[in-house]
Amino acid sequence: MSTNITWHAGLTRKERSELRKQQGCTVWFTGLSASGKSTIAIALEQHLLHQGLACYRLDGDNVRFGLNKDLGFSPKDREENIRRIAEVAKLFADSTTIALTSFISPYKADRQLARELHADAKGTDSPLPFVEVFIDIPVEEAEKRDPKGLYKKARAGEIKEFTGISAPYEAPENAEIHIHSEKTSVEEAVLIITKYLEEKGLLKTIS
Repeated sequence: MSTNITWHAGLTRKERSELRKQQGCTVWFTGLSASGKSTIAIALEQHLLHQGLACYRLDGDNVRFGLNKDLGFSPKDREENIRRIAEVAKLFADSTTIALTSFISPYKADRQLARELHADAKGTDSPLPFVEVFIDIPVEEAEKRDPKGLYKKARAGEIKEFTGISAPYEAPENAEIHIHSEKTSVEEAVLIITKYLEEKGLLKTIS
């Protein structure tokens, strides 16, 4: 890491929010493959955009094929994958955009790092809100869905270090929102998350 870098102060987060009339935050979806994370995140993004709110979704499709295309699925690469995503989400949130991240993010320590990055107010006037959404599903149900055939390949040994089969998933213990996707429709999940964000004042227009 370079040490000869100087932080140049610009607009405060409060000033930027007032100018854009919106507060930024990160909504961090975590859960097994085929749990419904991306489906719910896509629906939430559409809902928020229709409400006139700036938001952007980060997921495997637009991150693994670009920013993180040099990373594999070893524990070290998974850690770096989540670190980069957390930093990018923080930038979006700092710009007063609602960042939606949809990644398995299987390790508690990595998710905690993402949370701490948002809580770090150094060089700013306030921490950034971070909302962890645990999309919970039994691995047996996820295997039944298996839209990409990944569980089948993992069971056959064709995919190494596959979360839930040959690699661990460390479930959140204190996620802000906990949704059992096998019992909850996509529409219901969007309503649950939206209600939480509204109650926390994260969707109100700033005048």
